[in-house]
Amino acid sequence: MGPAAGSGTARYLVYFQYLGTEFNGVAAVRGSQRAVGVQNYLEEAAKRLNSVVPVKFTISSRTDAGVHALCNAAHLDVQRRSGQPPFSPEVLAEALNAHLRHPAIRVLQAFRVPSDFHARHAATSRTYLYRLVTGCHRPDHLSVFERNRCWGLQADCLDVVAMQEAAQHLLGTHDFGAFQSAGSPATSSVRTLRRASVAPDPGSLFILPQENRLQFWNLEFESQSFLYKQVRRMTAVLVAVGLGTLMPAQVKVILESRDPLGRHQARVAPAHGLFLKSVLYGSLAGENPASVQRESEETPGWPKNPHLETGSPKARGLE
Repeated sequence: MGPAAGSGTARYLVYFQYLGTEFNGVAAVRGSQRAVGVQNYLEEAAKRLNSVVPVKFTISSRTDAGVHALCNAAHLDVQRRSGQPPFSPEVLAEALNAHLRHPAIRVLQAFRVPSDFHARHAATSRTYLYRLVTGCHRPDHLSVFERNRCWGLQADCLDVVAMQEAAQHLLGTHDFGAFQSAGSPATSSVRTLRRASVAPDPGSLFILPQENRLQFWNLEFESQSFLYKQVRRMTAVLVAVGLGTLMPAQVKVILESRDPLGRHQARVAPAHGLFLKSVLYGSLAGENPASVQRESEETPGWPKNPHLETGSPKARGLE
């Protein structure tokens, strides 16, 4: 629960993005370690808001070291001094960006939300994007602008039809224990995978015409929540299918085994190809925060009047 009504504290939902290459994940690293998380920089910037109570970011979706986010989310409380009105969401976002000390982090947009809103628990959908590139026979075959942003495969092609067939076995509600890495805090490994797609990417803007041997591929996975490293493990298995190491039907066998230590499912795709693409809150928008819409009153766990204040009705996505 958030602060009591009348405390002068305003809660905000903030969308932000980052390139994860230089971070030890999104979560803050506390103590004297040299490693640092995205959250450390966000909270350092928030100190300049001069909140009566130190500002802490509650992150919607934790990402590992090297993983990127096109759009992650967090909630935070800001308590201004007596007599000072709450910051408008626009001012809050601008202030955070102005004081961020790392160029690989950007606040996209902010919204006022009720005091009991929770960025992690209220999320109804998360989508991850994994980027592959084939024909990358050596690391130096990949553009310097694409390094650390995709998984370069030496193979010249993938059996995408087989990968799409294999992905169908993952859809629906299952025990995904076979794709869970050790260290997961989840009490249950049952999840519902709503979407698993494999499709060619139109191509990178950073690849020169003479480098047309390279072909990019996008894998997307959507669920309300995922297990620790579940997406990277599923990606590794689907790539094995694409390379002919596994048959599509074997993915069903792996899933039903619930064994995370098997020879194929223990493989984990590299972190640098993974992007958190969007976080949704019921009918609220995710990857495009500018189009946030009012939540349906029938959605459990969401207040009937979310009061997402961003200025004009158009900015609030109510038109």
